[in-house]
Amino acid sequence: MGHTVPIGRPWLDDSACDHYLVSLPYPMGPEFEVYTWEGGDHARILWLLPITEAERDFRREGGLEALESLFDEHEIDPVDPRRASVV
Repeated sequence: MGHTVPIGRPWLDDSACDHYLVSLPYPMGPEFEVYTWEGGDHARILWLLPITEAERDFRREGGLEALESLFDEHEIDPVDPRRASVV
């Protein structure tokens, strides 16, 4: 969690987001994070959040929590391919 992955191109046409951030699926709530099957086996659910190169650089310098705080402040729509960078 907290790592970034370069995509090599925008994740969708007309998007500035060309990296993914491995993150908790915050919009789905904490109950979505862990799935448990009968018998106790479980899986932790993470997601790939599309981010810009500038956001990736900010995460490297300021840390994951600082970047996620900016996402909260700007109330980003994580599935909007045209969203502006928060940095």
